Amino acid sequence: MTETPPDFLDVDGTAIAFRHLDGKEPGIVWLGGFRSDMLGTKAETLSDWAERHGRAFLRHDYSGHGESGGAFADGTISKWLTESLAVFRKFTHGRQILVGSSMGAWIALRMVEELRKSGEGERIGGLVLLAPAPDFVSELMEPQLTEAQRRDLREKGFFEEPSEYSPEPNVYTRALFEDGRKNRVMTGPIDTHCPIHILQGLADPDVPHSHALKLVSCLPADDVTLSLIPEGDHRLSRPQDLDMLLRAVEAISAQVG
Repeated sequence: MTETPPDFLDVDGTAIAFRHLDGKEPGIVWLGGFRSDMLGTKAETLSDWAERHGRAFLRHDYSGHGESGGAFADGTISKWLTESLAVFRKFTHGRQILVGSSMGAWIALRMVEELRKSGEGERIGGLVLLAPAPDFVSELMEPQLTEAQRRDLREKGFFEEPSEYSPEPNVYTRALFEDGRKNRVMTGPIDTHCPIHILQGLADPDVPHSHALKLVSCLPADDVTLSLIPEGDHRLSRPQDLDMLLRAVEAISAQVG
């Protein structure tokens, strides 16, 4: 675990926790998944690697996650995207490689869209996406909702289900579903104009590898590498998975730098 306390950036009245290492470009920006935080194994591994190689590294917790303020149930893709862009713009310079895990891959792809809209698209030098879950609300969750879950969304505005990764249940709100539909990225070609490496476990119980294949089909103009890991699960935190992550980041760093 990282011993130094985080710094904080106020984003729309919420204290967003972040940690930043100064170093050379292209820098690395970590974007975690749903209910995860910036002290997880993959983020810590990247931080250690960046420190050893004198590479800039930035990570943060979305509101309602980890050390940041705010309530998890108030979170939406739009809210977490706004926070991620604020931290990115405030604390990075030059070209960056976005490393997004699960929902973080969705945030990364939306960040690319928003940065391109604002004329900052050249800031993104590459993407490394682990078990990417863009559009997971509409693509992966909605088709499998039970009638009881649909009723809870209508009547209570949320439903809960046990989490494999936390003692606290996952909370899914009506706002998350409605906002998720507005942030879909896999509705047509996705233009990132940068190299992309996708790591996907074939034993992932949360995001099927068919979802990664669909994402690749939406990236026709880009230099895309897809690595399917036979026994890899959703976390991709085994030593061999972490080694693949670092090799993917190193390769894109060399290509961009």
